[in-house]
Amino acid sequence: MNIDEKGPLHGLLVVALEQAVAAPFCSSRLADAGARVIKVERKGSGDFARGYDRAANGESAYFVWLNRGKESLELDIKDPDDRALLERILARADVFLQNLAPGSLEKLELDSASLRARFPQLVTCDITGYGDDGPMRNAKAYDLLVQCESGLASITGTPDGPGRVGISVCDIASGMTAHAGICEALIERQRSGRARGVSVAMFDTMADWMAVPLIFHDCAGRPTPRVGLSHPVICPYGAYTCRDGGQIVLSVQNEREWGRFCNMVLKRPELVEDPRFDGNDNRNRNRDVLQPMIESAFAALDRAQMVALLREVDIASGAVNNVAALSSHPQLDRTLIQCPSGEIGLPAPPIRRSGENMPLGASPALGAHNAAIRREFAAPVTGEDQT
Repeated sequence: MNIDEKGPLHGLLVVALEQAVAAPFCSSRLADAGARVIKVERKGSGDFARGYDRAANGESAYFVWLNRGKESLELDIKDPDDRALLERILARADVFLQNLAPGSLEKLELDSASLRARFPQLVTCDITGYGDDGPMRNAKAYDLLVQCESGLASITGTPDGPGRVGISVCDIASGMTAHAGICEALIERQRSGRARGVSVAMFDTMADWMAVPLIFHDCAGRPTPRVGLSHPVICPYGAYTCRDGGQIVLSVQNEREWGRFCNMVLKRPELVEDPRFDGNDNRNRNRDVLQPMIESAFAALDRAQMVALLREVDIASGAVNNVAALSSHPQLDRTLIQCPSGEIGLPAPPIRRSGENMPLGASPALGAHNAAIRREFAAPVTGEDQT
């Protein structure tokens, strides 16, 4: 197997002192790319995400998804011998990633700044809730809390009330951002010989993703309404119910599409030149007039018929599916990973590389690599020890 087949990050050693979702998401993508990831878990109990659920044949769906391809090492980092082992591993590592509670590593001198001073080759990454400064720097941060603090929940849901994004979007976004930051730091280290520390705050990540609603508020004085399965700015862009009860989301993005939509779907060519609907701003202002016309056109056809029509006239659309429909979706690619409970099917990684894609590594049992790692990174035997 050549290095390309082993992955672009083959040969890199990542030490992940991690738990839950954000940091494990990041390190799982490093592992997918061929890095060796040693996951340091609390001795005896491990990553608390192991206990989130039992959906994956008795194991946690969260854990098996986010920890494929890693080695599990149990350590008590407060124990001097275990801490010494961790430091020997870090002396040979390329990346240190952590998302423990704020301040928990400083007292042990395992914080990123201390480690970079001792191990100049080490790229470090800290994922926190609110960063290292500011009034909330010591606050606990879980996904739903940050969805609410960042204002995301206020623009999610329906006019009746705010809602949670149905997946751990703040955690995942922070893990994605950390992954990018680590890769940038590795490239910089290769060019300059200098390893840098990077940090990612969940709140900062979501504030960045909230840029458009924030600009509307700050510059235009306009709130972003909760519109359910509709777009707050682009019209028509939303879900409509067909004759058989199935729903379709359609999106008209420009005036060429608007013309085709009026002529071929609504069968109302006069609307193309109607000043109420001339341009997206006007359509958005007059959506209460436009919506009943679209609803009437959709109610005249079953979903399959409307899907075929929209594809024929090249109007973007998508079916409003549930998870069962995703499971049987013809576009879904799956891959298998090994777990202590057997094989588990996962969506295939979204990054596709030219050539053959590598298989994903197994999701480890707690402490599965204890003995091997302890042997590999054992303290050197001195002459005094031999006597």
